[in-house]
Amino acid sequence: MQQRIQADRGAPLYMQLAHALIHEIERGRLQPGSALPSSRELAQELGFNRKTVVTAYEELVAQGWLEAAGRKGTAVATSLPRSRPGAAAKAPEASPPIGRRPIYRFVPPPDRPIAVPPGRVIKLDEGSPDGSLFPPEPLARAFRTAALYAARRQQLGYRDPCGSDKLRASLATMLREERGLVVDAENICVTRGSQMGIALAARLLARPGAVALAEALTYEPAVAAFQAAGVPVLPVPLDDEGIDVDAVERACRSRKVCAVFLTPHHQFPSTVSLAPERRLRLVELARQFGFAIIEDDYDHEFRFGSQPLLPMAAYAPDVVIYVGSLSKLLLPALRVGYIVAPAPVIAAAAHQVSILDGMGNSLTEDAVALLFEEGEVRRHARKATRIYGERRDALARAVQAELGAMVSARLPAGGLAMWLEFQDLAALARIEAGAAAAGITFAQSASYRLSPEAPHGLRLGFASHPADRTVQAVRVLGQLGRG
Repeated sequence: MQQRIQADRGAPLYMQLAHALIHEIERGRLQPGSALPSSRELAQELGFNRKTVVTAYEELVAQGWLEAAGRKGTAVATSLPRSRPGAAAKAPEASPPIGRRPIYRFVPPPDRPIAVPPGRVIKLDEGSPDGSLFPPEPLARAFRTAALYAARRQQLGYRDPCGSDKLRASLATMLREERGLVVDAENICVTRGSQMGIALAARLLARPGAVALAEALTYEPAVAAFQAAGVPVLPVPLDDEGIDVDAVERACRSRKVCAVFLTPHHQFPSTVSLAPERRLRLVELARQFGFAIIEDDYDHEFRFGSQPLLPMAAYAPDVVIYVGSLSKLLLPALRVGYIVAPAPVIAAAAHQVSILDGMGNSLTEDAVALLFEEGEVRRHARKATRIYGERRDALARAVQAELGAMVSARLPAGGLAMWLEFQDLAALARIEAGAAAAGITFAQSASYRLSPEAPHGLRLGFASHPADRTVQAVRVLGQLGRG
């Protein structure tokens, strides 16, 4: 484990230690209930400050990987599934687990309510950022610098369909330091937003007779991407701990499953986090049945409490295609997203990009890379998180006051939206029928429901408008619901 933790890697030592412990749990070397050394003993063994080990332990306890047993110390959570002993547990550190792999649809490379409504209509989106918060001066300066740099080096022609080298390097650094992914630029393909990344993954994984799985409540454009690739999407139940992995296994035993689409950090639209034990079980099923997990980490940047769970791609890169976006962190208008996967998958994705788009927008990508290098991205994230946290709290108060008798809602720990599950379906019907005439638009509840048995609800974003404007809209929804 000590070889995996290096002070010069950029990521905080406690995060590296937490990542290493999760890796050992996932490999089966640390089984559920296994006692861990005391923080003092492990700190002495690794040559760390004891506070580093304490912080790592506390983070993993909060995330559900470890359990604090009082005077007995700290142990691996007993709720996690036991890993079967075998080749994956015995493989050397640098080798991926042995097992079935997702079947990708490789194509050999050749030799050579979307718009914002006008006027006074309020759009309660599904979790968009407030573009006015990002200062225009650094953005304009970055575009000018990128254009001049490219012109002087005669780089204004066609370039790599994987995207800007500078941006891929910046993304790799960010993913290593902040999300625990062990990646380099060769593992990244830049896309025009996360939706393009999902569509690319669907095209790579599609094969005759196969189906994809998604939660009964899910992201409709992802379903559409698979359907456009000729892959039917079947619903899987979910609850307060995320997707039902037993139902996933039953589907795999009866159908040829090529992919499972997930939003495990904050499930879309319900905002629940996928529990650690289910994450590990799902990875095990992916290796057993040979499907890929498409992890859409669409809102990792904004959190209002403890550190988020590590992405599944951080400890299972062999079966996970990781999809991300800078639209919420920066500006949707920049249209910059990315996918992360093993290098052969990225090469195949780049070929698909060359078919669909030729290449990305290299000037925009270089400009965004400059924003990373100059620290503008982190500065903006800190500022925006504070503002969005205040807007979240204002929405929560308004929902309780105006819709509390009609819905159940949880305060999201991160992200930019709140899920309202309606018990009063007649009130929901009145709201959906009367909102447009009252000057309010939002995604209808049916758009989230992949299964007729799925709950009925609305996902309301709180970030894109000032708090008073959102509160005003919720007040109108409450009036409509009461009839």
